[in-house]
Amino acid sequence: MRLKDKVAIVTGGASGFGAGIVRRFVAEGARVVIADLNLPGAQDLAAELGASTHAMKVDVTDAGDLRAMMDAAEQQFGRLDILVNNAGVTHLPQPLEDVGEADFDRVCAVNMKAIYRAMVAVVPRFKANAPGAHGIRGVVLNVASTAGVSPRPRLSWYNASKGWVITATRANAVELAPFGIRVNALNPVAGETPLLKSFMGEDTPEMRAKFLSTIPIGRFSQPEDLGHAAVYLCSDEASMVTGVCMEIDGGRCI
Repeated sequence: MRLKDKVAIVTGGASGFGAGIVRRFVAEGARVVIADLNLPGAQDLAAELGASTHAMKVDVTDAGDLRAMMDAAEQQFGRLDILVNNAGVTHLPQPLEDVGEADFDRVCAVNMKAIYRAMVAVVPRFKANAPGAHGIRGVVLNVASTAGVSPRPRLSWYNASKGWVITATRANAVELAPFGIRVNALNPVAGETPLLKSFMGEDTPEMRAKFLSTIPIGRFSQPEDLGHAAVYLCSDEASMVTGVCMEIDGGRCI
């Protein structure tokens, strides 16, 4: 029960890494808003996990949806302690000059601007919280990527967006630490999520073998891997940890 009495929001929480985080949070005692563009998926997960969850359809590129998501957490569960900015998209692998502006704009809107808008909305709420253990008022966890640390060819603009998330995490952490707000990130390697095929371009045994050859531990990251790390970084055990971008990558970035 490491997150007992905590209230969290997980964007993109209906599947993949987000669902792994939601499941671990609930197992550790948190109440969780599962925010996802895929409402049926969010509802299915909420039905599986029970009354400690609340499913919502949320488009993270819509500032109104983000505010409504935070309002719902406070109305449903009485407060808001943790925000996990997990929702993300990619463009298909291709030469950087061939990525169209519509795809580029979508990557920027979901992977970058949505986090900006979420921070603008959540920081005043966290500043208004009564301080908890060690004076902490709120926690933000961003899901970045090893792509922002060690870029793969043909994913240039996705790589760049995740590099932005890493820098934003560190910058936000420094600014918000005096207010008792911690900001960290996870950098997963390619994992068993709905985005895997998009990263690889095609899901074939040959392409999987090519990707796996770059991961020393020899497997893709799993949703539960992200869930375990997220529980630690969002718990009071990590009250001294801020500005950390933790690689969950089986050694890929070494």
